[in-house]
Amino acid sequence: MPFQMTLAAGNKIGPYEIAALLGAGGMGEVYRAKDARLGREVAIKVLPDSLVKDADRLHRFEQEARAIAALNHPNILAIHDVGEQGGTPYLVSELLEGHSLKVGLETGALAPRKATEYGVQIAQGLAAAHEKNITHRDLKPDNIFLTKEGRVKILDFGLAKLASEAGGTNVDAAIKTLTALPTEAGVVMGTVGYMAPEQVRGETVDSRTDIFAFGAVLYEMVSGKRAFQRNTAAETMTAILKEDPPELSETLPPVSPGLERIIRRCLEKQPVQRFQSAQDLAFALEALSGTTSSKVISGAGPKQQTQWRRGREVLAGTLLGLLATAGLVWLLWPRPFPPPKYTRVSFDRGTIVTARFAQEGKTVVYSGSLDGGPPDTYVIREDYPESVPVGLRGAILLAVSRADQLAILVRANYFIHKQYVGTLATVPLGGGAPRELLENVHEADWSPDGKELAVIVAEPAATPFASPALLIVATAVFVDDHVTELVMVL
Repeated sequence: MPFQMTLAAGNKIGPYEIAALLGAGGMGEVYRAKDARLGREVAIKVLPDSLVKDADRLHRFEQEARAIAALNHPNILAIHDVGEQGGTPYLVSELLEGHSLKVGLETGALAPRKATEYGVQIAQGLAAAHEKNITHRDLKPDNIFLTKEGRVKILDFGLAKLASEAGGTNVDAAIKTLTALPTEAGVVMGTVGYMAPEQVRGETVDSRTDIFAFGAVLYEMVSGKRAFQRNTAAETMTAILKEDPPELSETLPPVSPGLERIIRRCLEKQPVQRFQSAQDLAFALEALSGTTSSKVISGAGPKQQTQWRRGREVLAGTLLGLLATAGLVWLLWPRPFPPPKYTRVSFDRGTIVTARFAQEGKTVVYSGSLDGGPPDTYVIREDYPESVPVGLRGAILLAVSRADQLAILVRANYFIHKQYVGTLATVPLGGGAPRELLENVHEADWSPDGKELAVIVAEPAATPFASPALLIVATAVFVDDHVTELVMVL
């Protein structure tokens, strides 16, 4: 007979010794345990009777667990083992320290940059699963875990899919997905609130169903509110089918237009109008944030660090000598430079006004008029040749600093041959409200340290003897948004 009571500390399931109960719910009980063979702590989920009594569902669960275990992705909960004891199946996974995204949202919305960072990790985890033809079908804040190290882990892959495959009609499958969780109103409504329209209607679902749920989760992260939440589950499902969530432009902290467009595209009612892959979605979020990830590992003691430092000094001196010798040889033996190699980045047709690299060297920020449309500013990556608007609504790019601050012209008017005059403003590449600095600006560029702006101001000449075409050109230097130097040329 399958055991029905909570396991006590010291009990064993296979080679695993139970330490403590971590939580319980409609999908079973989760325990902290120790793997006696490898001497590591793990988490064990003991599955409910509803799964035990259905041989077909149990078989499908085991197949799904093996498929998920083969994913081996840093943003998906690692599955170590699956087994059965006393007729009760159990699942062994890595033990996580931290809290769920649901708990993280209890204090309100996340900062847009943090939400985007988490969004990239979630999208990358989904992409890895979708590549193996595994669809989550129950993505929500409860199933997203935030570790103490800032890593995002997607939990419970396959359970919602398993429920929908357990026989019956498509409509029955959708109902089973709802009732597979605890029956408290908030939990059921929350699950309904993240379902895609095709899932609500009981139609065939695919990876784009997860993208809709991702959009609902990302909306909640930046706004602190659910995208679709009504008084009853039926009203919530009606909102998913027929309504759009409230605008994000008035939220605090403000959400950039670029990030809002990504969320809106995820929440399109028709799957064909959403992002067609989670990998494309991850690229779009990375391009919007302009962030890169890095890891620093330090585990050496003081003595080792001193030895390494001395070794680096010797190596640096050797390299400097080699570089000096190589430079001398190069100067004494000049040779023609090889012809430049060009790599096509954009496949859009249009007129490019200006383009700059972001700090990490893989993202290009540019302004131009695409397909005959009005000028705007876009970002594009070499490994993702699709232009994504920055969300500046027609602003013209002037320069990008080392800190990925954009110098732009807002309310820009065309002057002559790809030249514009407008109001100078600065804005982070990751999005935000532009900070306006000076009107009638023609050109601007950042200093090498990214703290100053050199600006060319163009105004109609005030002298009565001047030609109407004559301009007064002023060069201004900004430090901390204040003009410190101004040179006039008549």
